[in-house]
Amino acid sequence: MSQTRESRSPTTEFDVYDRTCPARLVLEHVTSRWGVLALGALRERTYRFSELRRRIDGVSEKMLAQTLQTLERDGFVHRKAYPQVPPRVEYSLTPQGQEAAELVTGLVTWVEQRMPGILHQHQLHDDPNDATA
Repeated sequence: MSQTRESRSPTTEFDVYDRTCPARLVLEHVTSRWGVLALGALRERTYRFSELRRRIDGVSEKMLAQTLQTLERDGFVHRKAYPQVPPRVEYSLTPQGQEAAELVTGLVTWVEQRMPGILHQHQLHDDPNDATA
């Protein structure tokens, strides 16, 4: 990791502004569209795969499976498989996942609350000559 960055925290050896830093990938996993939504939904409760897919409207089965596998590998999601027929698998957050979910759901709430103003800015940007915007 690069040691020259002035803004670098003295308490960590990782620097996400360095292109070789492995923390960059984890940040990408947590802040991706499906990562944010999976963490947020799992913050509500434990879900089975099909329930979680319904909760996260628009995610494909493949993308949800990849997202959950990645978040599990990073230590944010716990996968519990029950030995029965048909197979039953439940997903929940680990303590580290709870922390991450709290942070990203704060951002989600902030965006949702500010959408009227954001949409107004879109109108102004897209049609600056519209005096009614």
